[in-house]
Amino acid sequence: MFIKQLYTGCLSEAAYYIESEGEAAIIDPLRDIDEYITLAKERNAGIKYIFETHFHADFVSGHLDLSKQTGAPIIYGPGAKTNFKVHNSKDGEIFKLGKINFEVLHTPGHTLESACYLLKDENDKAHALFTGDTLFVGDVGRPDLSSGNMSSEELAGIMYDTIQNKILPLADDVIVYPAHGAGSSCGKNLGPNTFSTIGEERQTNYALQPQTKEEFIKVVTEGLAEAPKYFAINAKINMQGYDSIEEVKQKGLTPLSLDAFKKLMTEDVLILDTRHADKFTEGFIPGSIFIGLEGRFAEWAGALLPFDKPMILVTEPGMEEETVIRLSRVGFDKMLGYLQGSFEGWSNAGEKVDMIINIEADELAMDIPHDPNLVVVDVRRETEYADGHVKDAQNIPLNEMTDVAAIAAFEDSQNLYVHCAGGYRSVIASSILKRQGIHNLRNVLGGWGKIKEEKNITVEKDTSVLN
Repeated sequence: MFIKQLYTGCLSEAAYYIESEGEAAIIDPLRDIDEYITLAKERNAGIKYIFETHFHADFVSGHLDLSKQTGAPIIYGPGAKTNFKVHNSKDGEIFKLGKINFEVLHTPGHTLESACYLLKDENDKAHALFTGDTLFVGDVGRPDLSSGNMSSEELAGIMYDTIQNKILPLADDVIVYPAHGAGSSCGKNLGPNTFSTIGEERQTNYALQPQTKEEFIKVVTEGLAEAPKYFAINAKINMQGYDSIEEVKQKGLTPLSLDAFKKLMTEDVLILDTRHADKFTEGFIPGSIFIGLEGRFAEWAGALLPFDKPMILVTEPGMEEETVIRLSRVGFDKMLGYLQGSFEGWSNAGEKVDMIINIEADELAMDIPHDPNLVVVDVRRETEYADGHVKDAQNIPLNEMTDVAAIAAFEDSQNLYVHCAGGYRSVIASSILKRQGIHNLRNVLGGWGKIKEEKNITVEKDTSVLN
């Protein structure tokens, strides 16, 4: 028996390759399937099953392309309805893989069709549970991703029954392999590790502690941040199907000459710049939106960019394919190509450029007392802001920055100083503000991490939010 967790950091997503006697199964594959195909070939194995734990909302699955290439069936839990052929498993159904087998545990709560797959070894002993978004390290899946007309409280109640009847009866030594780790928006309190055991979770996971159903519902539903807007789009794509990633790559990896790029700019397209934040602030094509590959790129792209608008790319040379693949993982299929020669080619040709002024935190400290038009714009989450912020700072979380109404109150006379926690989100926000015609701004390097060290900057907390 061979098990490999295939973890993708920018999505905090874990897919799994399991193999026995030359037969392999893939659980929760990403859209770019080459890694799974290559691994199976290297190990002289054939992919027999594609298991999906549920309809993923935070990424586009690779189930269709993988099934077409391997002939392996796509297996979902009970009740999953799709526009393509799948095997709807039954609770307790067994799938044999070499000398081992998988038992389907129907585990509704996160979604109604959610299923966990219990791996039993050659001796029919329960070895590992692939939990999808039902059980995480330190958490359970959020129950507010609507399934029909059900409320989050109703789904949380179903989740309680799932935990009591399907999860807690398992032995302490059963390994827990979830679909996500820390940073994922599919839960609210995911721990730093990417796997655990039933015993460890029984001791440390707040949702697995002895409690009534009413107590469980309260603790699981309270404090949930709003689900990213693209979640519903990705879930729909996974239900209905999508274009082959090879078709998407073929379009997105079209090299565009300077003239071709400029011609497309005259049409209704979005310019996305994925270079490092440091390079972007030094110079970029006017009207570009920045989302750098160095951060949680795919999540912010899904949260901030329109899915229905064609996109042209500015990337670091050699990072074109990486950019296209990462965008495709969250459902962006309308990429028209990338600028040959990147930004340097644009700049060297004498084309108009824009930039963002960076300042250090100590410059902010010096400017605050002397500039009555200075406005600190804090783009961190509400809870981050509440835990400590510059006195009188305006909090506009980054995920709200594309809402024109959120920035409509800014006046031309104001001097905006934009910051986040460390400097990544603030550059994204600054690029969005620039695109909306707001140019009188500064980006605070190092963000809150540096600002809070300045003794001459007055900070405060919002205890009403924290409590």
